[in-house]
Amino acid sequence: MNEDEILVEVKGLVPTPSGSGVFLSNDDKVIAIFVDPSVAAAITMFLQEIKKPRPLTHDLIGNILVGLGVVVQKVVINDLHDDTFFARLFLKQENDLGTNLIEVDARPSDSIAIAIQQDCPIYVHKKVWLQTEDMSWALKQATAEQEDDDEDEMF
Repeated sequence: MNEDEILVEVKGLVPTPSGSGVFLSNDDKVIAIFVDPSVAAAITMFLQEIKKPRPLTHDLIGNILVGLGVVVQKVVINDLHDDTFFARLFLKQENDLGTNLIEVDARPSDSIAIAIQQDCPIYVHKKVWLQTEDMSWALKQATAEQEDDDEDEMF
């Protein structure tokens, strides 16, 4: 881990009219990244360890990585421009020819899905962390609303 990177984990996934908000936190602050419905579904399936009858796109990517002997070392959400987040996948491949380290540009939503699937850490660069608003209130509100909905369904 780089000292400019803050380790986070997915604390919640909240549906929105156009997709879902993925809430990332280090317990001091919560940030939200909004993702499209298909990636939100993939993230949800990975979080809930849902087995799929056939590989979906992120499963295919994971299968390719395994087939090539590539390990995802980490995901870093490294930049923010005009409310758009950017991320990098850090990959490592070891074989008879040596070690290859590869850094790949990727959407944060796909990166988060792959990180969960591959069980690797997610980091947010400090400059991005400092640029983003603390969304703890939104996560608490969404969690409370979900609990109310769950209680209503029980009766």
